[in-house]
Amino acid sequence: MSGVEDIFRLLFTANLWQATLAAAVLLLLPALGGVISERSGVVNIAMEGMMLTGAFFAVVADLAWHNAWLATGVAVLAGALMATIHAVVSIQFRADQIVSGIAINIFAAGLTVFLVNRIYGIQDIGHVTPSESLPYINVGGLDQIPFVGKVLFQQNVVVYMALVLLVLVHVVLFRTRLGLRIRAVGEHPQAADTAGINVYLIRYSAVITSGLLSGLAGAFLAIGVSNTFVPNMTDGRGYIALAAMIFGKWTPVGAFIACVIFGLGEAIYDNNSIIHVSPYLLSMLPYILTLVVLAGLVGRSTPPAADGLPYVPGSE
Repeated sequence: MSGVEDIFRLLFTANLWQATLAAAVLLLLPALGGVISERSGVVNIAMEGMMLTGAFFAVVADLAWHNAWLATGVAVLAGALMATIHAVVSIQFRADQIVSGIAINIFAAGLTVFLVNRIYGIQDIGHVTPSESLPYINVGGLDQIPFVGKVLFQQNVVVYMALVLLVLVHVVLFRTRLGLRIRAVGEHPQAADTAGINVYLIRYSAVITSGLLSGLAGAFLAIGVSNTFVPNMTDGRGYIALAAMIFGKWTPVGAFIACVIFGLGEAIYDNNSIIHVSPYLLSMLPYILTLVVLAGLVGRSTPPAADGLPYVPGSE
């Protein structure tokens, strides 16, 4: 019982929820990208590979130029490049979108290992110094509020960026003409085409945007959290982000709620040194939560009508 009691006490500590929010953001960024992509009708399970590629190039650029923001820009572009490959294969050549996503994930895992060995000749490419990593920001005054101050106002800058993006994506998707077009393309591309909407342009833009957000998540992981790169360091986060998107019924706010749940599991595992539970058991917690959530809710979640269906102009 001591392990259960330790976990229960841990749930009421600010440190846990501070870590939960940071872990949730690592999932939220690709999940938001997945929402945008799939709302336009393109299934994107390649977010894992996009994150991993972004993480690698963030560290390489930071070690070379000693500038975290420049490195983050490189990571975002790397994620966008991987997304462009997925978009061309899926949209232009109408390949199976699931197969394309899996291929990109495998390609990214192999490419990063190859480049590590080719460029550095070792598995560990070195560590980014704290002064050259993405900064943590304490919001003056607010960070002293008991409990809430530590959770919300003592975070990495990317956490604040992600929360702003959460609001922005929700507003764009459900309160603007662009969002209406994205959703129209994902529900009935033929009707959208008839109405004068460029289906290809919308889908390309949506998929590439998902790559930008996944690349940003990779940069946060590599030069905001770990300050280094190791092969396969994303550790399935792209797939968990996909599950969060499904749990959230393809909405930004719903995906965020799911990310907090999964982030809590990750944060509990990261705090295993102060609770008396097997770390091997705790390491499974985020994935167990993913399975439980999907098993309970997938059947009641309905994706956009044209999600995963290639668009053929002139078809019915």
